[in-house]
Amino acid sequence: AFKPVSTIRKEQETVDKRGQKIKLEATGRHDPCVLPRAVPIVEAMAALTIMDHYLRNKAQNL
Repeated sequence: AFKPVSTIRKEQETVDKRGQKIKLEATGRHDPCVLPRAVPIVEAMAALTIMDHYLRNKAQNL
């Protein structure tokens, strides 16, 4: 699994604990799209799963 996408840099209106309207904007590095991170993770997990099944099959047929 991989972590969810972080907040994008879009100013949002919200309220604080006292009920007063405030504007909130995230700062820092945030990825707007999870796809570039997902591809190598899925490829690696698929490779591990295939190798696991291969080794189990090989051990069973000894």
